[in-house]
Amino acid sequence: MPVLRRLLGPEPRPAEPIIVQVPAPAEPAEPKASLEPDIPRGVTVAAGYAWRLIFIGVAVYAVYRVLSFFSQITVPVGMAILLAAMLFPVTTQLKKWKWPPALAAIVSLLGLVIIVLGLLGFVGQQVAAEWPELLDQSRAGFQALVAWLGTLPFGIDDASLYEWIAQGTAWLQGQASSLASAAASFGAAFGSFFAGLATALVAAFFFAYQGRRIFAGSVEVLVPKHYRASVDRAALRGWTSLVAYMRSAVIVALVDAAGVALAALLLQVPLVAALFALTFFLSFIPIVGATVAGAVAVVLALVTHGWVSALIMLAAVIGVMQVESTFLQPLVMGSAVDLHPLAVLLGITAGGIISGILGALVAIPVLAFGVAFLRALRTPEPTVSV
Repeated sequence: MPVLRRLLGPEPRPAEPIIVQVPAPAEPAEPKASLEPDIPRGVTVAAGYAWRLIFIGVAVYAVYRVLSFFSQITVPVGMAILLAAMLFPVTTQLKKWKWPPALAAIVSLLGLVIIVLGLLGFVGQQVAAEWPELLDQSRAGFQALVAWLGTLPFGIDDASLYEWIAQGTAWLQGQASSLASAAASFGAAFGSFFAGLATALVAAFFFAYQGRRIFAGSVEVLVPKHYRASVDRAALRGWTSLVAYMRSAVIVALVDAAGVALAALLLQVPLVAALFALTFFLSFIPIVGATVAGAVAVVLALVTHGWVSALIMLAAVIGVMQVESTFLQPLVMGSAVDLHPLAVLLGITAGGIISGILGALVAIPVLAFGVAFLRALRTPEPTVSV
């Protein structure tokens, strides 16, 4: 029966075919032409750096020109910032003793002014008291120098020296009008200096009193909101470095001045207090200031006591500078102002080329602040409180 059912039953339907779609092979794509120019990669990268550096240089030069144009404002403000950094440890200590901020600022600033004026007054009194003796010693030293030059085989005698002095005097008399105009210009510059000094003192008071508030307001106006916290933290780190530099500069200046004055005192060189004050003030110009002050001490020893005392004074000055550079500066600066000596030397040279003595004076403080600021931006640290 199953066999008859299969034979007589309906014919089964054929199975539906399964369609499988196979994508046609893609035609080989034609090689595309390179969009980059036929210039070496290194040249492209160098060109990118070049035009960016040129743009930065133009921006820096424009800022420098603007600051130079308003130098009667920018220079006193810069000096005020340095004074505020120098007075910062004193004002901070007075505030810890519960002094009002305004009173702490004015007392610290007045204390600095009294110390400077007292030192200058003492120096002036000593110079006035020892001036007649210094003139006699200088005259005797000059005559000894003339006699010594006459013994050398260069044909230099008393007549030749006095003839050169007469020629120099005649030349100065012929330049009377130029000297008068230079003196007038110097008088005008002297008046501008005192005006700038008054501005610097007033600005230093406000920086010592409300410096944090002034800076916070400036950041809020000039810096976008997203970057304010980073800029504020980096600026505080730079301020800490600047304060450390100014504190170390005062210590180094005192040690330099004490060393030179002690050598002058032992050699009985006149104007010891004047040498102390001159060395102290000039030592704030790194490297250059101490060298100039030492040269003045050596010349004074040569004129008043002869070449033996001058050589001893020269050795003493070199010894003081070596102690400063190899021991004192690394000890007092520590890691707060991490600047290589070569960076210090190049910074002073660049500052002198750009703005003369003023540039040499502010080069290292600016460099110390800038290096600490950039390092704080690159390596986040906890916020420094001031």
